[in-house]
Amino acid sequence: MGHPYRIREIAVQAGLSEATVDRVLHGRGGVRASTVAEVHQAVEELHRQRTQLRLAGRTFVVDLVVDAPQCFSSAVRAALEAELPGVRPAVIRSRFHLTEAAPAAEIAAALGRIAVRGSQGVVLKAPDDPRVVAAVERLVAAGVPVVTVVTDLPTSPRAAYVGIDNRAAGATAAYLVDRWLGDTPGAVLVTRGDGTFRGEDEREMGFRATQRALRPGRRLVDLVNADGRDDDLRRLVLDALAAHPDVVAVYSMYTFGGNRATVEAFAAAGRACRVFVAHDLHEHNLALLHDGHLSAVLHHDLRQDMRHACQAIMQAHGALPGRPRSWHSAVQVVTPYNLPPSPPA
Repeated sequence: MGHPYRIREIAVQAGLSEATVDRVLHGRGGVRASTVAEVHQAVEELHRQRTQLRLAGRTFVVDLVVDAPQCFSSAVRAALEAELPGVRPAVIRSRFHLTEAAPAAEIAAALGRIAVRGSQGVVLKAPDDPRVVAAVERLVAAGVPVVTVVTDLPTSPRAAYVGIDNRAAGATAAYLVDRWLGDTPGAVLVTRGDGTFRGEDEREMGFRATQRALRPGRRLVDLVNADGRDDDLRRLVLDALAAHPDVVAVYSMYTFGGNRATVEAFAAAGRACRVFVAHDLHEHNLALLHDGHLSAVLHHDLRQDMRHACQAIMQAHGALPGRPRSWHSAVQVVTPYNLPPSPPA
């Protein structure tokens, strides 16, 4: 495994001892396969962040912990890596812990390992579960500031929340649906995940409150896809369309995923969807927007979120003036006529 990095650099990146890294690099036995994989991942991460290694200054190692579909975790990772070279005055290097639909106990265990290994900060997207909150409490007690992103853990001692104002996003979706449908009769299908992420709860509250205020007679049909799989969602949407022939619009609260399955279900049922509002620009939603299947996508700047998260961690350590504070990203309404010039980071 050729590389230009010192054993100490790899050990810090991997959160392992120098002796263990040395054993892996020289192919000596007695090391678990998972540990070997961690060393290889650390070398890859150092290579991706090699510009940071050349910079002088105080260095912070930050752990990014994200539980989300792979396309979203990759987007968050890319956004953080794109921002790192411009973050000052400290030099920030990041380690990544990316899972998809992991049990809360597994996420809590990963946070526990970070607390033991040590870290200068954790950027976290995780379900609002008592075990995760308890793990955040242990991190903070160990002197590790935690910044939540996209979805919050408000009962935890996290230093700040950075990301979209989910209640405002839900209210914006209701406004758009109402303006496009106008007096057209019909119900709105509201699709979401299993309810473990507070961000979706806040989007739903904002959507319902605004819908009641703007069009109190409009009926909402709830659909919860607990498993998160597209095949299950397609089946659930087909069942909902069969049971509710008046559904004419969709608000999808998912962060990445599921919308193509919903479009396919409407097509299979021979039904028209007059308005479809979704969240987040990625390759799937960009294609659906371009083809006219989505009316609008509510988006926020992930790179800006990562920049504010890093600044909050530096403030927690006194490397920047002021105290860490929460930061709400602006809700951007993207239509086929104002697509960004290039895919978002």
